[in-house]
Amino acid sequence: MTVVDSVLAWVPERLRAVLIKHRELLKFAVVGGTTFVIDNGLWYLMKFTILEDKPVTAKIIAIIVATIVSYVLNREWSFRTRGGRERHHEAALFFLISGIGVALNSAPLYISRYWLNLEEPHVSRLVQEVADFTSGSIIGMLLAMFFRFWAFKRWVFPDELGGRRGSSPTTDDPVEELGHS
Repeated sequence: MTVVDSVLAWVPERLRAVLIKHRELLKFAVVGGTTFVIDNGLWYLMKFTILEDKPVTAKIIAIIVATIVSYVLNREWSFRTRGGRERHHEAALFFLISGIGVALNSAPLYISRYWLNLEEPHVSRLVQEVADFTSGSIIGMLLAMFFRFWAFKRWVFPDELGGRRGSSPTTDDPVEELGHS
């Protein structure tokens, strides 16, 4: 029994059916949570040390590292039964779409810092950090996340290519399918 199967066993039947029905979105969210921690951990590490005067640059670097992790996890887990493209074509599309996601993720932070002047000395350090987190880690991340999920399903890991990887397209047990890693 996989970890996912163990967790699903504790979930009420009605909710379990919804989770299984939306398993790709659930897996995408788990990958997103993981990369959210990587992104913000690296961002704050760089922002408070080597890139103290360049928070947007620090954010972009952190997003790029998290994006690389995201590609591996999404390809091998979230969308493992989709696709069929050659790996180099799939990776090129993934990183092109992720590049657009980096711009979407960084734009609210850029606007907050440089258009709204929510940075020292115009505001207190606390206001600056709350504005940075809200714009860079909440608003930007949500914009990029919705765009990426839609674009990955549509162009990077499309279902209609038919060349499914990693499993039989006739998996009868959706709980088993959800639990594979």
